[in-house]
Amino acid sequence: MSSLPAYTMPRAQTSALATNRVLRNTYQLLSMTLLFSALTAGISMAFNLPHPGVLLTLGGYFGLLFLTTKYRHRDLGIAFVFALTGFMGYTLGPILNAYMALPSGGQVVMMAMAGTATIFFGLSTYVRLTQKNFSFMGGFLVAGIVVAFLAGLGAFFFQMPALSLAVSAVFVMLMAGLILYQTSSIIHGGETNYIMATVTLYVAIFNLFTSLLHLLGFAGGDD
Repeated sequence: MSSLPAYTMPRAQTSALATNRVLRNTYQLLSMTLLFSALTAGISMAFNLPHPGVLLTLGGYFGLLFLTTKYRHRDLGIAFVFALTGFMGYTLGPILNAYMALPSGGQVVMMAMAGTATIFFGLSTYVRLTQKNFSFMGGFLVAGIVVAFLAGLGAFFFQMPALSLAVSAVFVMLMAGLILYQTSSIIHGGETNYIMATVTLYVAIFNLFTSLLHLLGFAGGDD
C-alpha cells in the first residue's frame, strides 16, 4: 500500500495534463503563425514592398506586442498574435528580397532557414527529453537582450558594421537560450498561457533566423 496521500496522483496527473495542453496549444498556434508570417513575407516579396523602416517596425512590433499581452487571456489575443506575426513577416519580405538579389543569396537564405529549424527543434527536443529546468536563465536573458538590442540600434544609427555583426552573433546565443528557457517554463508550469508562450518562441525564431541570415551573408561575402 502506498504511503502517498490519496490526492497526490490525481493532482500530478492534472498538472501533467495541463502542461501537455499548454505545450500542444503553443506548438499548434506557433505553426499557424509561422505559416501566416511566411505568407505575408511572400506577399511582401512578390509585390516588392518597401521596408517600413526601423522606427515604424519598432512601433508596430511593440504596439502589437502590448495589445497581445493585454488580451492574452481572451480570444482577441489570438487575433493580435496573428497581427503581430503577420506584420513581422511583412517586414522580413524586403530583407529577403535584398538577399535573393545577390549571387549566392538564395543559398544563404536556405542555410539560415535550415539552421534556424535545426536549432529550434534540437533545443526543444532536448528540453522535453531531459526535463531540465532552465528558469535560472531568465534574468540573464532579459539583461542580455536589452543590452544587445540597444547595441544593435547603436550599430544601425551610427553605421558600425563590426558591432552589428557582433550583435547578430550574440543574438543567436540569446535566442537559443530563450528557446531553452521558454520550453522549460512550459514543461515545469512556469508559463501557463499558450498565447504568450507562442509569441516568445516566435520572436526567438524570427530573431534567430535574421541573425543567422546576417552572419551567413557576411561569411559568404554578401554583406
